[in-house]
Amino acid sequence: MGMKFYCLKYVSVVLFLAAFVFIFVNFNMDFLELRHQGTSTFLAPRPHLQHRFCSFQPLSPEDALEERLLLDSIKWPETPSLPTPLSREQTTDPAHSTFTILPGRRDGQQRHVGDQLEVMINMRDFQGRPKKSGGDVLLARLHNPALGAGVAGQVLDHLNGSYSAVFSLLWEGSAEVEVTLVHPSEAVTVLHRLTRQQPDRIYFKSVFRSGSVSETTTCNVCLRPTQQPLCNYTDLNTGAPWFCYKPQNLSCDTRISNYNGGFNQKLEAKEATLFQSNVNMKVYVPASGPANVSVLPKKKDQPEVRSSIVQSGPVGYYYQGAWQALSGTVVRQFSTSSDITQCLKGKMIHLYGDSTIRQWFEFLNTVLPDLKQFNLHSSNQVGPLVALDHANNILVRYQFHGPPVRSFSVPAIELHYIANELDRLVGGTNTVVVFGIWAHFSTFPIEHYIRRLQSIRRAVVRLLDRAPDTLVIIRTANPKSLSLTVALTNSDWYSLQRDRVLRAMFKGLNVHLVDVWEMVLAHHLPHNLHPQRPIIKNIIDVILSHICS
Repeated sequence: MGMKFYCLKYVSVVLFLAAFVFIFVNFNMDFLELRHQGTSTFLAPRPHLQHRFCSFQPLSPEDALEERLLLDSIKWPETPSLPTPLSREQTTDPAHSTFTILPGRRDGQQRHVGDQLEVMINMRDFQGRPKKSGGDVLLARLHNPALGAGVAGQVLDHLNGSYSAVFSLLWEGSAEVEVTLVHPSEAVTVLHRLTRQQPDRIYFKSVFRSGSVSETTTCNVCLRPTQQPLCNYTDLNTGAPWFCYKPQNLSCDTRISNYNGGFNQKLEAKEATLFQSNVNMKVYVPASGPANVSVLPKKKDQPEVRSSIVQSGPVGYYYQGAWQALSGTVVRQFSTSSDITQCLKGKMIHLYGDSTIRQWFEFLNTVLPDLKQFNLHSSNQVGPLVALDHANNILVRYQFHGPPVRSFSVPAIELHYIANELDRLVGGTNTVVVFGIWAHFSTFPIEHYIRRLQSIRRAVVRLLDRAPDTLVIIRTANPKSLSLTVALTNSDWYSLQRDRVLRAMFKGLNVHLVDVWEMVLAHHLPHNLHPQRPIIKNIIDVILSHICS
């Protein structure tokens, strides 16, 4: 009897231990499977263990406060809820909307260089009824095609269906107003919802391989909860999150590549009608009277007429096709390859960011005959790309930013975070750092972008602390042409929000901002994700002017 009791007790203990081990292993499966290819990572919990679908690491109190302030500063005016069924007739129609140039405040209708011009914009729906709320996305510019002149306007939402646009008058002669509806407020409602409910609508894939065995799984910043274990590739230094579903038969450290997997478009009935080119997306708003004014020369000792509704003006404008800065570094024209070479002589130029930064590498590589690109057998999309002018001691490097990266297949080992790259630089008088990061972050929660910029800013501060003479230049976002797919994944509204965050994030640091947003908006060429060559030429002139000021 004693022996039987002893055996039963022994069996019970064994079963208990087995059950405990089973539960422990399953509960910690994330940790057992979280191995990073070539680098260390901290162990982030699985998203489905969080209260939110798209979760992030906790922030320090200082960073959390900054995040809240940034979110408050970019908060968009409330947009209308969409009725069911949706009727486009009740939404903003640019054809029925109008703008009116307001009378001048001095000498009747006379306007002089240095004054500001105010325009009132009144939005209506497809039935011609005045809109009663704000939230439309509007862009405005003042231009003179004959003079090759243009300047961006500032738009103020009065939250009642009317808007003001304010322009600085910067040249003599004719100046024509142009107002563009990018999105009706109802479309913004849809864009809001997509980011909240479908932050993974653009998804990515990774190939895992070991010997002859190969598997492909889905990866993203945010992965939907499943029973499938996750591979955690969150970066140890920056905290940037990245996850892949674990392959069934391979370990996490066998990941070899990353590529854009596709786009899941999930709109409600008739919502696509809110994103129609030539109807209600990137469409001009007509004038209700004259669309242009005549600008007289600036009067000596006469005070400028300034608007009371905006506090700041543009950073620059075009005249005769060349960009003129209104403050700070004077923009020089680098018209020949020898001018550019002389400016860059002895410099190391480090370019980091998306394809809009890669454009600048390609421009320099094209216009400088002595700058020779090395064939590193790397991806032309994400790099690394290197070009050298040995005689003039000029080095130009380009590297894409870390995930998310919407591209063809690239080796996973070539995905580098900008902050980590900056921490590897010695810096100094002959070092120029240029970066731009925005276009690949539009579908994700804005918090993700804020945290990425916070990590980059910390790296910039460290770089300038150890090498104060390092020149740091930052590219802003820019407006682009829009189709339905582009609008849902990379709308100007998304770009505008991120652009505001970037400007606030680096304000007060010893860095230079290249305002590509204004440089594209003010130019007569069509908006493009990759601005056309005349705009790129002006951008390069701005950058070179900072380098050789």
